[in-house]
Amino acid sequence: MPVKSLLARKNELADPQKQLDFLSNGIFAEGELPLFKEKIAKSGNFPLKPQKLEILQLNLGYMCNQVCSHCHVDAGPDRKEIMTRETMEQCLEVIRTSGAKTLDLTGGAPEMNPNFRWFVEEAAKAGIEDFIVRSNLTIILANKKFHDLPDFFKKHNIHVVSSLPFYKKEKTDRQRGKGVFNKSIEALKMLNAVGYGKKGSGLILDLVYNPAGAFLPSNQEALEKDFKKALFEDFGIEFNQLFSINNLPISRFLEYLIASENYEDYMYALVEAFNPSAVKNLMCTNTLSVGWDGWLYDCDFNQMLNLKVASKVKHIKDFNEEQLEDREICISQHCYGCTAGAGSSCQGSLT
Repeated sequence: MPVKSLLARKNELADPQKQLDFLSNGIFAEGELPLFKEKIAKSGNFPLKPQKLEILQLNLGYMCNQVCSHCHVDAGPDRKEIMTRETMEQCLEVIRTSGAKTLDLTGGAPEMNPNFRWFVEEAAKAGIEDFIVRSNLTIILANKKFHDLPDFFKKHNIHVVSSLPFYKKEKTDRQRGKGVFNKSIEALKMLNAVGYGKKGSGLILDLVYNPAGAFLPSNQEALEKDFKKALFEDFGIEFNQLFSINNLPISRFLEYLIASENYEDYMYALVEAFNPSAVKNLMCTNTLSVGWDGWLYDCDFNQMLNLKVASKVKHIKDFNEEQLEDREICISQHCYGCTAGAGSSCQGSLT
């Protein structure tokens, strides 16, 4: 279990270009496995092009109170990258004028941004149909100043999406750190207490599951039933939906794959599970990801690999929806993670 980010440990994988080089060499350079570009070309989906913008996803910073072993953001307490108020103002202007109907705030722990509450209050006035905050749950208990977050979320009708690797303590703590499971359960109870996840409340609480190792998740619907049964019977906890997400071979999960000598087997599994029907629903086709510094990306994963959008418009301050819709989506071998099995996105399975 890492205690510091790749960046703080000066690990070479902290460099996005090193990750991209690794993903393009070895079994891919030697022709053992096809490049993702070649794979989607066979199904007539190359180049990938965006559809109408529906989701604007903002990364408010890489700072986090946890250092999870599989974190694709390489987030942690030692990461100081935080979206400034000036960049937030630029984002607010886009929220008001773009066609996006969903606003998705992520991190790190987005709540740790000092301007988080101000931004939520201002963004809520824009009339977004689905206002998501991705919370790691333990942030609610990390400091007294966060204890009222459930009430704050309720006030602004925030759709809370929270990560919970498993409904048992051992697997969750192994992936996220000692004591995380118990704190997550307590936070979920606090959210339930104000109405989140309760039938008829209108307050949506969704959970996110991603596998603890180098394998693909089982059926999302079946997992949701297992989670609901276990969490209610053991703790009286209720929630709305479970999103099942594949681990992508980047950042700290890539480090894990290499260290455990599972990289090649995992890439073979992703390629063999390639699902062409998932391609048309990829989140990069209807989502625009905004980095903490305002640079634009096709998705959150491309952001972590520093693959900026292939457009003249590369920063939020220059936002032009028409020009951005005319771009090609940047891809690499990590994209196999989003097209394997039932497909994978920030909203769960694709097919």
